[in-house]
Amino acid sequence: MATVDKMPMLQEGYEKLVQDLRRLKEERPQIVDSIEEARAHGDLSENAEYHAAKERQGQVEASISDIEDKLSRAQVIDPRDLSGDKIVFGATVTLLDDDDKPVKYQIVGQTEADAKTGRISYNSPLGRALIGRKVDDEIEVAVPAGDRYYVVSKIEFI
Repeated sequence: MATVDKMPMLQEGYEKLVQDLRRLKEERPQIVDSIEEARAHGDLSENAEYHAAKERQGQVEASISDIEDKLSRAQVIDPRDLSGDKIVFGATVTLLDDDDKPVKYQIVGQTEADAKTGRISYNSPLGRALIGRKVDDEIEVAVPAGDRYYVVSKIEFI
């Protein structure tokens, strides 16, 4: 059962989903051809090519359905249209860690998150801890490596 909750995301995340959907839909005819070719080989019960093609078809159809659901619930947010003194979705935040070393994160949607590039999901432990905070607020986050402490030093909407 699908949920009707809006799914916030940045424009680039929305566009990436559209590209992924287009790519998967373009793959459909190739999968059908693979199934037909494998079917022509005879006995389907022991036909590994047929089973692999059918499995791939199921994966592609499930992915298409998932992406279409996300796109239908997408709420595209442009951070440049935002302002204020609190951290919200789309904000770019500079934090100081225990050693006063700055780390920078942008709060993004689940499909756009990539911690290596400084993009964290609003649903992640750190993302949830940051939402609603202001400059100079202290934050404690429980992560698998142990508790981490940060101080918000800057909030930007870029």
